[in-house]
Amino acid sequence: MREVPAHPLSHAQLRAVVALDRHDGLNLRTLAELLGSTPPLASRLCDRLEAVGFLERLPSSRDRRELVLRLSERGRGYLRELRARRRESVRAVLARMTPAGRAALARGLREYQAVAAVRERGDRPG
Repeated sequence: MREVPAHPLSHAQLRAVVALDRHDGLNLRTLAELLGSTPPLASRLCDRLEAVGFLERLPSSRDRRELVLRLSERGRGYLRELRARRRESVRAVLARMTPAGRAALARGLREYQAVAAVRERGDRPG
């Protein structure tokens, strides 16, 4: 198996990989809906993911006419490595911040989380 480059995927392909990681065994129509796309565009995106060995198309156990989309072990490995690199990058930045800066960031993130939670519920703050 050849080594996977650091960024072999487009933004849309990465979104598809993350969706497949979260929702194992999707069909094409459902993946397209999750991506806000159409089945033909999602199919072409899956062609690319399959070509780099990140995606497997398997027959559905419920419907012979339908295919189930699953991340391959290579795709899962790519996602693990990408997440590890991102965590390390965040750690490196946080390590260079002052304690006051980290505290301010933590306060800001808590506020962001609270406002986002209110928005998700459809409520209006204050």
